[in-house]
Amino acid sequence: MLKRSIGKNAAVLALFAVVTAGTLAITQITTKEPIERAVREASAKALLEIIPIDRHSNDLLVDTYPIPKQYWAMLGLKQGGDINLARQGDGTIDAVIIPTVAPDGYSGPIRMLVGVNRDGSIAGVRVTNHAETPGLGDKVDVKKSDWILSFNGKSLDDPGREMWKVQKDGGAFDQFTGATITPRAVVNQVRRVLDFVAEHQQAIFSAPVSKRAVEIEQSTAPEGENN
Repeated sequence: MLKRSIGKNAAVLALFAVVTAGTLAITQITTKEPIERAVREASAKALLEIIPIDRHSNDLLVDTYPIPKQYWAMLGLKQGGDINLARQGDGTIDAVIIPTVAPDGYSGPIRMLVGVNRDGSIAGVRVTNHAETPGLGDKVDVKKSDWILSFNGKSLDDPGREMWKVQKDGGAFDQFTGATITPRAVVNQVRRVLDFVAEHQQAIFSAPVSKRAVEIEQSTAPEGENN
């Protein structure tokens, strides 16, 4: 009797496990595409805030260049990342968007996207993730303050590399009232991105069209136009 009861319970548990696994699998399959689409749309929105659609003719999300591993630490990237390339109609790369992480925010890492024009000037900066203090450090978010827009047009020559600091440290950039650590971290990291671009400029701005971008272009081309 006891053996029969144990066997019955085991069978019920096994059936429950199978049903649960099946349900999870179905849920994953049915939600994977909407989640990926939502992530893609959010990523595209952030990229287009930095480099508007009228400045490029390619798909920023798929035309990318992998960041060389020797620069991961410089950019605060533990797992690496890809540079998004903005091309003109003739294939010339007019600007790039580089992922980077300031590791020394007040409440932790600050993830950013930094757009850099071909001439080395800033196209735009956006903070994509942070845990800074509401009302103080969160002013790095463009939804909270226009402070992040102060980087637009700046370069290593303007205001000069030695001035890439907050004013409290003798630099050219404002800090927030009652919050210096957060803007200091962002300013320093944006400068590191400019240093990276300066060191790697030729390779970045002469990068070939990514394989993924070519595949997508060929798959969407009218019949007879693929080579």
